[in-house]
Amino acid sequence: MTGRSSAKARATRARILEAARRELGRDPDCRLGDIAEAAGVARRTIYEHFAGRAALVEGLAAEAGEAVRRASATIPAPAADAVTALAHFLLTLWPVGDRYRTLIALAHRDLGPDRVGALLGPARDTVTGILAHGQRQGVFHTAVPPGPLGRALEAHVLALLDSVNSGLWTDDGTAAATAALIAMGVGPDLAATTVHRLRPSR
Repeated sequence: MTGRSSAKARATRARILEAARRELGRDPDCRLGDIAEAAGVARRTIYEHFAGRAALVEGLAAEAGEAVRRASATIPAPAADAVTALAHFLLTLWPVGDRYRTLIALAHRDLGPDRVGALLGPARDTVTGILAHGQRQGVFHTAVPPGPLGRALEAHVLALLDSVNSGLWTDDGTAAATAALIAMGVGPDLAATTVHRLRPSR
């Protein structure tokens, strides 16, 4: 395959994945033909890149997993202020979750818990470290260990993303981050001040 044809194949694959992200978000049961039409390609073209629906969803999952990994890698080690560190984490990961929130509806049916765990692993490790640091500082709830507390935070954020996906709510991450900090034990005023300090133009 020449460089030009290889670039064309990558562009076509990316277009199919983007169409799948949109169409599966609109209807998790949509057909491959609907995705092909949305991507502007023939159905057989999808099969040139993906063996079927499962492979297409896995392609989306791999793309999302890489985005989570890159975003998590930008989060510095817990700073002196764990509240700011968690707010920064939430605001950084929200756009990734928002872009790939389609996968929330597909997670258990198409991916399974092990694959979901692999996708979220980097984010889970980062947030667990931040929560442990904050618990030592006395700024987060201490009745629950950092690991389980982090899973509760994950469920909280995923529920908010699902509300966006279903059209019940819209947010750029500001309100979600504020609510998540409060859920972790931060006072409402400090939570709001911290998030808006990180997003002064919002």
